[in-house]
Amino acid sequence: MASITGFGGAFLRANDPKALYQWYEQHLGLVKADGAFGFPAPTQHPRVVFSFFKQDSAYFPPEQKAMINLQVDDLDGLLDGLTAAGVTVDPKRESYDFGKFGWVTDPEGNRIELWQPIAND
Repeated sequence: MASITGFGGAFLRANDPKALYQWYEQHLGLVKADGAFGFPAPTQHPRVVFSFFKQDSAYFPPEQKAMINLQVDDLDGLLDGLTAAGVTVDPKRESYDFGKFGWVTDPEGNRIELWQPIAND
């Protein structure tokens, strides 16, 4: 199964944190330990992005104050599996010289960006 390999960190408010933790565990393969999701340092990629967007940017829903970006090792495999599982997956996928991107929406309406970085061999 494709897996998440790292992200920069985020804190989100949730109507039902317990249910949302369960959804992320079931559909994205994250494992909750010590009250949060964590990633061992060796699996993280060296680049983590912290970026600002204008209030009216259409890059993610204006009513959503933050969007998490999760690094993955197989974007197409993960998105195909999530689609098969009934998760809301944006059909748009984009490729750039620094990686491939796709998007999903969690049960509370949060848009999540998935990024498969280009390997630096």
